[in-house]
Order: sequence, then structure tokens, then C-alpha cells
Amino acid sequence: EVQLVESGGGLVQAGGSLRLSCAASGFTFDDYAIGWFRQAPGKEREFVIGVSSDTQTTRYRESVKGRFTISRDNAKDTVYLRMNSLKPEDTAVYFCAAGKLLTRTPDLYDYWGQGTQVTVSS
Repeated sequence: EVQLVESGGGLVQAGGSLRLSCAASGFTFDDYAIGWFRQAPGKEREFVIGVSSDTQTTRYRESVKGRFTISRDNAKDTVYLRMNSLKPEDTAVYFCAAGKLLTRTPDLYDYWGQGTQVTVSS
């Protein structure tokens, strides 16, 4: 059974930090790019940051540049999202997804986690 399980979400004050984890199982993790997406109430799901299967390429949305970093540990089948200098507008449910290509397009990802809530208070 394919699974992606996110963890690490929570409530944090503006300016604070969180680290999200995405643990994968049931597929060949090394063959897949991993993307993090987020969805706020009433808004569409949006690409946040992603890393290629070989860890050589990362992509991110401009609004998180310099604040969010992504890393992956292929030995542990886990991807991490480090979020610093959090802002209230970062509040959303964060999802990790696995796909054959590193892309900003959600529909091109094959597997999705259930999401973890991140709430940033002002």
C-alpha cells in the first residue's frame, strides 16, 4: 500500500519555525520527485517547494524563497520541509506528493498524503 504521511504541523507565532516531515512507503521512493503543496480555506492548492528524485534540483514559489528549504533522505524514504520566518499567510494545510517529474502542477503527481495543518498567528 502506497502511503505518504505528513507530520510536524501545528500552531506557531509569526516569525517562528516548523519542520514538516513526509514519510513514504509502498513505492520506490528514490524514483520520485517530492513536492510540498498547501491549501488555505477557499483557495486552490498551490505548489510550495519540491525536490527532484536525485536531490539535485529544487523548485519553490517566490513567496517562500529564503524562508523554506527542502531536503530528502532517500535512506529513510523521508522528505523534510523546514519553514522559517513564518507569516500568517503561510497558514494552510500542507500536503506532500510524489511524482515522476518535479513540477508545480498538482495533477502530475501520483501519490498524496493526507496533509498537516500549519497555523501561523499574528
